[in-house]
Amino acid sequence: MKITLALILFSFYTVNAQQKPVETIYFEFDKYDLTEKQISVVSNFIKNIDTSKVESIQIYGYCDDRGNDEYNFRLSNNRANTIQNLLVKKGFNQSKIVILEGKGRVVVKTDTVENLYETRLRNRRVDLIVVKKNSFGKGVYTSFKDNLKVGDKIYLESILFDIGSAKLTSNSKKELDKIALILQKHRSLNFEIRGHVCCTPEIYSDGIDRDTKERRLSWNRAKTVFHYLISKKVSKSRMTYIGCGNRYPLGKGDNYDRRVEFVITKI
Repeated sequence: MKITLALILFSFYTVNAQQKPVETIYFEFDKYDLTEKQISVVSNFIKNIDTSKVESIQIYGYCDDRGNDEYNFRLSNNRANTIQNLLVKKGFNQSKIVILEGKGRVVVKTDTVENLYETRLRNRRVDLIVVKKNSFGKGVYTSFKDNLKVGDKIYLESILFDIGSAKLTSNSKKELDKIALILQKHRSLNFEIRGHVCCTPEIYSDGIDRDTKERRLSWNRAKTVFHYLISKKVSKSRMTYIGCGNRYPLGKGDNYDRRVEFVITKI
């Protein structure tokens, strides 16, 4: 691949279980400014995307493996900021950019990589992760509605947690009080409570609960909701709970990943 083509490459592919489209912009070595051709590509991206269907965008910057960590974190942040500034300048709504982060250098084992030059070329980049509205799939709802089916998921934005905490906020308790009343009216409804976390390194599957010091934060969040509903006269025989760790980010920002969901298991 010629370097002139690689520098303006704008690729499309999908990642993880949510099938989130990723647009990638590649940078020259040790640079965070853009050429005119790269600016044109970003402009075309904005023209071609239906912003009314975009829930959010996450921007992540990267560097190749050369240089020290401090310098590369700064460079990767500058690359991410360059793309954000261009998007906003071209008319993209900045409020939809929920994550802006430099990830630093992508470490590779130079003695095991078949084509080190092209590998480093691909690692000097910014990824734009585009999350479309209602992209969570069929059977995902934001309230306990009528005519639910086994397997349906209910995600409630009012039931969120503070960083590192499994304690319920006052708003979460108010929402759970409403849910308890609904569940008391629909006594045949059984469900699983699933806890989630944000902001944990990829090498870990769960976060640390700052109260218990255990790396079981998602489990503890689900367990907290389980016991709160029991205190509101919801039979524990109708409920189970599990921790899902950091495996299922919503793509709406870290705040929304500190959550629980309800999965219907029996009607």
